Amino acid sequence: MKGIAVKPETDDDIRAIDVVNISAFQGEREASLVAELRKAQGFSQDLSLIAEYNNRIVGHLMLTPVILKAAGEEKQILALAPMSVVPSQSHRGIGSELVKAAVGRANKHDFGAIIVAGHPDFYKRLGFTLASELGIRCNLPVPEEYVTIMEVTQGTLGEGTVTYPSPFYQMY
Repeated sequence: MKGIAVKPETDDDIRAIDVVNISAFQGEREASLVAELRKAQGFSQDLSLIAEYNNRIVGHLMLTPVILKAAGEEKQILALAPMSVVPSQSHRGIGSELVKAAVGRANKHDFGAIIVAGHPDFYKRLGFTLASELGIRCNLPVPEEYVTIMEVTQGTLGEGTVTYPSPFYQMY
């Protein structure tokens, strides 16, 4: 969408990102999750994206490394969570732009897949597939119909289980 700029977060963006998450989710849980994930091993500001519209931060998306255990081996892929857009700016394509940029970042950093526990209709529109259709489960206590995955690099996925790190359990 015209006028939306997506770029990696900087230290100066942290408070605005908190405001976006608190506004979008009507509470502090997701902002707290983001703060915890920033402390985790493997965090990269290059994988925490902001969306600006009219020079204001109106969206945020975070990618976190997780483990896919499949066919006796472990592969590091990315979990997309949380993704938020200020409610007054929804339906402008901001979320879609964030997800498209996230796929590009995953590819740039050699992560072969992205998994997300979220609104399946939204993510399926952007090329994600129900993880259960591929024989992939996750360790989060969410209904399997809410877990979608995208293979960024062909041959990455196989039947298995994705293990999310402990900060995600604060959400469920």
